[in-house]
Amino acid sequence: MAAQLDDAVDRTAPRSGKGAAPPDRGNGDRRAGPGTPETRRALPSPTRRAPYLLLAPALLATVVFLGWPMVRNVVLSFQNLNMKELIQHLTDWRGIGNYQEILGSEQFWRVTLRTVVFTAVNVTLIMVLGVLIGLLLARLGTTMRLVLSTALVLAWAMPVIAATTVFQWLFDARYGVVNWGLDRLGWHAMAHYDWVGSQLSTFFVITVLIVWQSLPFVALNLYAASTTIPEELYEAARMDGAGAWKVFTSVTFPFLKPFFLATTFLEVIWVFKAFPQIFAINEGGPDRLTETLPIYAFTEGVGNLHFGMGAAISLLTIVVLLAMTAYYLRLTLRQEARQEQEEEAP
Repeated sequence: MAAQLDDAVDRTAPRSGKGAAPPDRGNGDRRAGPGTPETRRALPSPTRRAPYLLLAPALLATVVFLGWPMVRNVVLSFQNLNMKELIQHLTDWRGIGNYQEILGSEQFWRVTLRTVVFTAVNVTLIMVLGVLIGLLLARLGTTMRLVLSTALVLAWAMPVIAATTVFQWLFDARYGVVNWGLDRLGWHAMAHYDWVGSQLSTFFVITVLIVWQSLPFVALNLYAASTTIPEELYEAARMDGAGAWKVFTSVTFPFLKPFFLATTFLEVIWVFKAFPQIFAINEGGPDRLTETLPIYAFTEGVGNLHFGMGAAISLLTIVVLLAMTAYYLRLTLRQEARQEQEEEAP
């Protein structure tokens, strides 16, 4: 170990003498390196423009497919655009009237609260179960790990609408496998239970579907990240008498903290904007009790033919999502700053 440390010191220590880089003697002796302003000015003009030319296609695609529709949506949100105006090509400017009507609506705030709670519940379940499956993958043998990884990849690869259709069949009131299985197990009252007949049961089906679709991403990435943790850390923790929970909190979680933060952030965005699962299961029903903000915007805009109102709701949805992510990032930065202060403290 001492010899390795000496070699590392020799590699990082500044060299002097024969074969070493000449010492810096101030501004008068500064040599033009590849990153200095002198070198950059000496590069030919096409070389300086190359990075911008490589980025141009991606920037152009972003402007065309994201920027322009966003601008059109902003303009549309200030208009009163119904079927009459759409057919006659009329432009009826309403100013901020759409926003005033939405923000003054009790329905909008109920849907917003429902969306936030729905997102929090789903992300919590996804992260907890995904971490458990990821840790299980790290402990399994080669054969079982391959079988479980294959099952996760197949679940992840299934298209959203196809998976939603399967779940509709599983939870069907008359022919569903879930009701049949519960009836066989003794819950005869569940033989013809309507899973999409109430708010809580509908949300249960949607939550199971979304969690099932999201688990592979978290589990496989956690397993891949856990392979970078040195085995010596686990051995040292076990020698100190640490159990499974202590090993996770003292070794795995601190080492993979950036992974947990980034994955949680991505899952918040993915669950918050979930649309096909909720719409395909019951179109936000029964009685619009399972509508989230994306479903609410679609129903008001396309379903009720109030396109200006739908555009305003979609923009407010983006604002709510940005507020949630900004709050999450703020907590993350505070926690990282606190951790750095603790590490620097004597």
